[in-house]
Amino acid sequence: MSGNKVSRQKPCHHCKSRLASAPTDTSTIHYEKFWLYRHCSSLQQSDRQAQKAGQLFSGLLAMNVVFLGSAFISSMIFNHVAITLADVWILLSILKVLCLCWIIFYLVGTSRQPHAVLHRDAHAGPIWIRGSVLLFGSFSVLLNVFQIGYSAILIHCKSRVDIVFPSIEILFICAQAFLLWHHSKDCIQVQHNFTRCGLMLTIATNLLLWLLAVTNDTIHMEVESQLREVEQRFSGKAPFSRNETVLCTCPNTTDCKVFQKGYILLYPFNTEYCLICCSMLYVMWKNVGRRISHHVPHIKPKFKLQGVVFGPLLGTIAVIIGICVFMMYQIQATGSAPNHGVFVMYYCYYIVLLPLMSVSAVIGTIIHALEKKELDTLKNPTRSLDVILLMGAALGQIGMAYFSIVAIVATDPRDLLNSLILSHAVLLIFQNITQNVFIIDGLHRQPFISPSREEEMKEEPNHEAYDQRRVSMLELGQEIRKVSLSYIHSYSHLSWKRKALREISFFLVLCNIILWIMPTFGAHPVFENGLERSFYGYSTWFAIVNFGLPLSVFYRMHSVGGLLEVYVTA
Repeated sequence: MSGNKVSRQKPCHHCKSRLASAPTDTSTIHYEKFWLYRHCSSLQQSDRQAQKAGQLFSGLLAMNVVFLGSAFISSMIFNHVAITLADVWILLSILKVLCLCWIIFYLVGTSRQPHAVLHRDAHAGPIWIRGSVLLFGSFSVLLNVFQIGYSAILIHCKSRVDIVFPSIEILFICAQAFLLWHHSKDCIQVQHNFTRCGLMLTIATNLLLWLLAVTNDTIHMEVESQLREVEQRFSGKAPFSRNETVLCTCPNTTDCKVFQKGYILLYPFNTEYCLICCSMLYVMWKNVGRRISHHVPHIKPKFKLQGVVFGPLLGTIAVIIGICVFMMYQIQATGSAPNHGVFVMYYCYYIVLLPLMSVSAVIGTIIHALEKKELDTLKNPTRSLDVILLMGAALGQIGMAYFSIVAIVATDPRDLLNSLILSHAVLLIFQNITQNVFIIDGLHRQPFISPSREEEMKEEPNHEAYDQRRVSMLELGQEIRKVSLSYIHSYSHLSWKRKALREISFFLVLCNIILWIMPTFGAHPVFENGLERSFYGYSTWFAIVNFGLPLSVFYRMHSVGGLLEVYVTA
């Protein structure tokens, strides 16, 4: 007792007693605003400092790895004699082996420790993102299988690294996909620094794999030789290929042709896989050591097609027409010398579709402003990353569009095809901007809660204190739901704004899907029309396209995820 009296006279213990006697409902009292809390919670301050130090150290590790790999890749491009592609593959193979070791340690060790995963981020790793990881991961595995088969046929002029590198990458892709499918929502609470370093090392490795895929000289020369072969086949000129002695020519056999065509067809999926994995791993890195408050209930809206008619109908029409245009373009581009007619058809489809998408996005943004729905101001690393990825990935299409505008205006903008390309570039910039505004505004809105769901959420915090009344309350809730079904039905008819948002979101989802399919599976008129290529030069324009095209494909796919998020929360 005397010890207690003396302790009350000491300031530090007095602070602790004041904090201990304070209410525990931190949802209404913010202790961080109090002088006592700021000066007595040294443990929380040290924990915050340790978290920042761990993030800084792991970030520096990733930065050094990326700079080292970029130096290797740049040296391979500018001095391919001293640094070869095999040297870059050896470096990346070492990094992938280190990442594999960490992933295995995380799966069998870190994540299985007691109290390792006390919290899970409900916003991280939605089903369509994890499904995209599995889809693109499967295509990437198949790509590496084709590369192994292609290299095995040409083993007389290729090194064994050409077989070892894709074999290691298959293991890396499978392990990483398993990690992201099962643990993308983890807020790990143990081994913070080691986990952060492992995640950053894996992010850096994926970035280097993406950079190598974008700047690989071997792929550039193979595509160039194929394009020149198509042109020379119908011009009657003798075939010519620079570096003819360096490239391995595929023998005229079915196996080699299948491996070569499959490798070229599946090549874009590997770049998409690397970008998606980087985004999900970054969210995991931000969630290391994060503690999520359980006082804020998470709302999980379900995907339903009820109440939407015009959006799916118009979107399906756009997809069907787009598939027809894509098939006709592929037949014309590969079966004969590409003429102006096939490019006119392709760009006309875009010129009709892009304004519809832009107008829909503008209308959706106006409806968001009219709704006056509360903004979701809670800290959400997944949403912050979605916004950054949308803005960053859009730079690929916008950058290529501005390059096209400069090239067309400087040459002959009055030509029919040039006018279509110019219109396409301007409309594409406007469509990207309006769609980004609509998606970002929708992601920051509070989700709609039906009356029955709102009653359930009000009852959830009290279910532990009223165990005796649980059965009766459930029975009463069932009766209320039955009665409120008609009310919800009538409410859905009255809420025209919510219906319009769902129609617009679904229409934009289908439009982005077809705009993702066409460039992913080989429709690249930005390079094949030859206008920008002749203006900037082959190597410069190919580098621009090879950098911007994967970003544009990733933008369309990521926009689908964001629009689905807006759809289910409307």
